[in-house]
Amino acid sequence: MEITLDCIPCMLKQALESSRLVTNDIDKQKKIIEEALAVLLDYKKYKNSPDLVRKIQKIIINITGEEDPYYEIKRRDLRAAKEVYRFLIAFMQKKNRDLYWALKTAATGNNIDAAVYYDIDIEKCVESELEKEFYICDLDIFNNKLKEASNILIIGDNTGETIFDKVMIENMPKIPVVYAVRKSPILNDTTEKEAYESGLGQIATIVSTGCDAPGVILEECSDDFIKIYNNSDIIISKGQGNFEGLSERKENLFFLLKAKCPTIANKLKVDLNSYVFKYNGE
Repeated sequence: MEITLDCIPCMLKQALESSRLVTNDIDKQKKIIEEALAVLLDYKKYKNSPDLVRKIQKIIINITGEEDPYYEIKRRDLRAAKEVYRFLIAFMQKKNRDLYWALKTAATGNNIDAAVYYDIDIEKCVESELEKEFYICDLDIFNNKLKEASNILIIGDNTGETIFDKVMIENMPKIPVVYAVRKSPILNDTTEKEAYESGLGQIATIVSTGCDAPGVILEECSDDFIKIYNNSDIIISKGQGNFEGLSERKENLFFLLKAKCPTIANKLKVDLNSYVFKYNGE
């Protein structure tokens, strides 16, 4: 997915917020913003938003020396998600472990960071979001693919979502699942460390994509991951960053996300903040 003009101010704001997470030194914050502006002026040379965001985040790492600026944010989000795990299990029991709601639970996890950030009652926030239906849901296609599938690849997104993804996997047909994560820390995305901490290793094989961008860029992924990707009967891509990296692909690929950004919503032709489970195959 191409970078749009609307992405530019959003990335600049993110750069400022990220810089303030790791340093109170105004001079360092100014240097980060100045270098980020220079990168943004040359935005056309980058493949997509994840590629450009990675470049800006590396500026922050280089200037501050902090290799994981979102470390505390990830710890906070994972703690909050674990607190609602029992609630999510009860919700799925109430829904008779229906696959539609398992998928919806995983999509709802995309909100965990916002809920904690604004100090909202997590359980009430999650409960409210869980009951919202998908705007697009290609469940029939998914069910047909499941009948012949011998494996599933899930490409993870944010750290807090791993708990919600765990609930989804626990309520899906017993088909081997590979769960892919970022190569190294970037924003609040999950790496192998957080995925194992969430308990995902008990129900899925956790692998790195080999890519350190906040969204899969296939040409930069490891040979091992590409082999897994190409041999997966079903691929579930979580979140907006992965959508931006994979939106032009046409494999047995399903996008599972909340369209929290106007640009993403327009691309998907849905209302802002809509939940989407969309097949992107041929």
